[in-house]
Amino acid sequence: MPVGLEEHLPAGFLLSTVEKVAGYARSRSMWPAFFGLACCAYEVIQTGGPRHDLARFGMEKTGATPREADLMIVAGRVSQKMAPVMRQIYDQMPEPKWVIAMGVCASTGGMFNNYAIVQGADHIVPVDIYLPGCPPRPEMLMDAILKLHDKIRHTRLGANRDREITELEAARLRQPPLHHPRSTPY
Repeated sequence: MPVGLEEHLPAGFLLSTVEKVAGYARSRSMWPAFFGLACCAYEVIQTGGPRHDLARFGMEKTGATPREADLMIVAGRVSQKMAPVMRQIYDQMPEPKWVIAMGVCASTGGMFNNYAIVQGADHIVPVDIYLPGCPPRPEMLMDAILKLHDKIRHTRLGANRDREITELEAARLRQPPLHHPRSTPY
């Protein structure tokens, strides 16, 4: 695009790209599906109330069915019994879809390090935003939603998105591991 083109256009003429317009529209019209499993679900419910109003972000419609939702908020610990149900709900959501793991239990299994609890929702579905806390406050969920909006607004479309995903995966594979296993047994 030539530099200074916007100065030669008539007043009121809007310049943008399809990616920016689509990203803005997607981020402002998200329909969440709440997957409340434990105490964090109460904080999600409180976030939808009058004090922390999700309607100002275009999220007042909560999906009664996964086929109407594009955001899954996993709130609480995920048991081995609920993991297939969560995956089924995620698979029924239309593309594009996003996931927020709300609370330490949904993010890492929390204090429940046993056979019955999945050690993080990312073992079942791909997670976009991890929200720490036990339980996280509604203000923290609102912040996570705003960060997700920013991520969605800057998501590329089509072949550009596929190339971006490939580059990110290659960069992550080149990173050194976070920990090194012990060379001697305990």
